Amino acid sequence: MKIKDMPNDDRPYERCQREGPEQLSDVELLSIIIRTGFQDSNSLDLAAKILALNYPKDGILGLLHLSLPELMSIRGIGKVKGIQLLCVGELSRRIWKRKVMNQPLSFREPETVANYYQEDMRHQKQEQFYIMLFNTKQILIRDIQLSKGTVNAALATPREIFIEAIRYQAVSMILVHNHPSGDPEPSREDILLTRRIQEAGILMDIHLQDHVIIGEHSYVSMKERGLL
Repeated sequence: MKIKDMPNDDRPYERCQREGPEQLSDVELLSIIIRTGFQDSNSLDLAAKILALNYPKDGILGLLHLSLPELMSIRGIGKVKGIQLLCVGELSRRIWKRKVMNQPLSFREPETVANYYQEDMRHQKQEQFYIMLFNTKQILIRDIQLSKGTVNAALATPREIFIEAIRYQAVSMILVHNHPSGDPEPSREDILLTRRIQEAGILMDIHLQDHVIIGEHSYVSMKERGLL
């Protein structure tokens, strides 16, 4: 059934205008963004298919992790609609992060650091390396994605890390990266790199607080492991 052939009370646009977006289901909200259907599938059908791509794992959270080819695998989702949906996911991620950053969060605990990055990083197919930079009051100045590597290697060097730390006048920092395998256990290379950065930080008076590795619903803090 086409949306225009549905009763007024059931149409997502009309429901949103009448009751507010908070009353709509995930499928209805997504159908409004999609706007139009394709042949025998209306926008509600397409929205349901998108939410089912990662079913039963993520549902609406799948929008944060789906690629353009995955979206375009659905008949009726072309490049334009796919890119629009990717942008919706990215906007949602940025809004959430901005909200978190505006709260008086303390990143002294590894769990807080892990929670901050977990949803972003746990589904990534490549290693990503971030640095969190702090001022003298332990307030987060900036978090920077320093590199995006291969399946098992995030390409980051102490030189690149300290260039950013000095640029933003940071006095301390936390390193964060993910393991696409889902196992957050630090590799030999992780440990060696962390110790090199710690030693360089001592010389430059920029304290390395921790290195947190993100896995699938898990993390490892090198500080808690006694590796720092």
